[in-house]
Amino acid sequence: MGRPRIVIVGAGFAGYRTARALSRLARGRADITLLNPTDYFLYLPLLPQVAAGVLEPRRVTVSLSGTLPHVRLVLGEADGIDLDARTVRYTGPEGEGGTLAYDRLVLAAGSVNKLLPIPGVAEHAHGFRGLPEALYLRDHVTRQVELAAATDDPAKCAARCTFVVVGAGYTGTEVAAHGKLFSDAQVHKHPMRTGMRPRWLLLDIADRVLPELDERLSRTADRVLRDRGVEVRMGTSVKEATHEGVLLTDGEFVDTRTVVWCVGVRPDPLAESLGLPMERGRLLVDPQLRVPGRPEVFACGDAAAVPDLEEPGQYTPMTAQHAWRQGKVCAHNVAASLGDGEPRAYRHRDLGFVVDLGGVKAAANPLGVNLSGPAAGAVARGYHLAAMPGNRVRVAADWLLDAVLPRQAVQLGLVRSWSVPLDTASPELARVPSGPAREHHPDEDAGPAGPRPAPGPAASQSAPGPARNQPGGEPARNQPGGEPARNQPGGEPARNQPGGEPARNQPGGEPAKNQPGGEPAKGRPAPGPPTGPDTAPGPVKRTDTPGHEAGRTDATGPVYPRDPDDPTPPVQGDS
Repeated sequence: MGRPRIVIVGAGFAGYRTARALSRLARGRADITLLNPTDYFLYLPLLPQVAAGVLEPRRVTVSLSGTLPHVRLVLGEADGIDLDARTVRYTGPEGEGGTLAYDRLVLAAGSVNKLLPIPGVAEHAHGFRGLPEALYLRDHVTRQVELAAATDDPAKCAARCTFVVVGAGYTGTEVAAHGKLFSDAQVHKHPMRTGMRPRWLLLDIADRVLPELDERLSRTADRVLRDRGVEVRMGTSVKEATHEGVLLTDGEFVDTRTVVWCVGVRPDPLAESLGLPMERGRLLVDPQLRVPGRPEVFACGDAAAVPDLEEPGQYTPMTAQHAWRQGKVCAHNVAASLGDGEPRAYRHRDLGFVVDLGGVKAAANPLGVNLSGPAAGAVARGYHLAAMPGNRVRVAADWLLDAVLPRQAVQLGLVRSWSVPLDTASPELARVPSGPAREHHPDEDAGPAGPRPAPGPAASQSAPGPARNQPGGEPARNQPGGEPARNQPGGEPARNQPGGEPARNQPGGEPAKNQPGGEPAKGRPAPGPPTGPDTAPGPVKRTDTPGHEAGRTDATGPVYPRDPDDPTPPVQGDS
């Protein structure tokens, strides 16, 4: 009999910790495979510092192959899981499909941006769950300040210097705190930017900042934000978002070009596709992190609803601390299921929280001791250095350099606006264009929605019915091309977008209705596919469709036109 095969889906806090602990427990007696879209573990708590220019992007990433030498890394995204056949289907980064067989499965797929049915948010806001989003925000804030300094219109200058963060939880609070320091540094002591006042607004429907944490931490963070000049508006949120700004629930319209969506997260849709008992989108597990009725399947992290043994009837919250600890327990229980040791239930003890507010300011309550100011800042950074599984010296060096040198406020243009849509199942991956680049014509600008894409099919697919993941066929998740996006130009329009009845417009099939030029014959390819900077693939949604059993297929969401303020030139797309 061969060695047992263990497959871990996801390399977030829970998945990475499970893989690392299992590799030590197994000692070569099991084949451990880690399936993840990227080759790194992302230390999410320090992501706001990447967006603010404090840390370089690679500082918050830890190499999976470098730190997990006895774990096989497979790059790809899980498309579906066949529980009866004990296989995981996935799509690789170049569109190739594959299958992984397992004897034990650990589902640690994590979470994605939480969406609310607010008009315009999906089109004009950006989340903050992955490295591409942090890099985009860093470039975007820099660009807005530079464009504001170049205009002679005071109203446009004020709009570009206004930044709205929705959600006053852990992430939103840190983004607003660090962002204010970052934008202020770009106008401070700059003779050509005298009088510019970057304005940051932090909104939440809750009655206080950091509503999920201790009230004393909340008061400390609120005081630091207000002293720094951040407008903290509790009991207020966004009613509608447009290209020109946001309409608030209190009736005020705020002119802005920046909306950062930090209202929370939702479990990865992969868990729901299994058809197993769920708890608010999370896979229900027992205290040993095992799925009831499926003793070979374990789940941990944000994808799992783990009973809280300290508070009966409740489930552990979706935090990095819980995910990290659950990963260790999950590894022990997987090993126990293979005959090595005894299973244990997940229990936790609250060790406190730290909230880094930038500079020397922070709010912390280690072991229940409430701290603020420089003492809290030292504790927060010390905690992060201790918790990071790598790059500690590099992170500490960046902090030291930031303390003595000015930050480099330059936009690299590596991540475009439509590359990081809010409605995506993979915030860790930036979208890429497909097909040949197309010149942008000034007459394609169509009001506040930005440049107007030209009519025609949205993807470079030449004929119906080719093999999956082949050129011209059904695309891999997060890969352009293949099955045209619903609501791409000439296709099914986005929900909440103007534009008539959705049309079925697979190239080579039934053409889109309501398109100029009449209804072409069925079976005839539509005219050349327009692509380029103004026609970008929409966000990926994972949905279950008949004929795919428990797997997931892709349907793209709203069209994200080229950012009219994005100076990056058109690029030649992948064919």
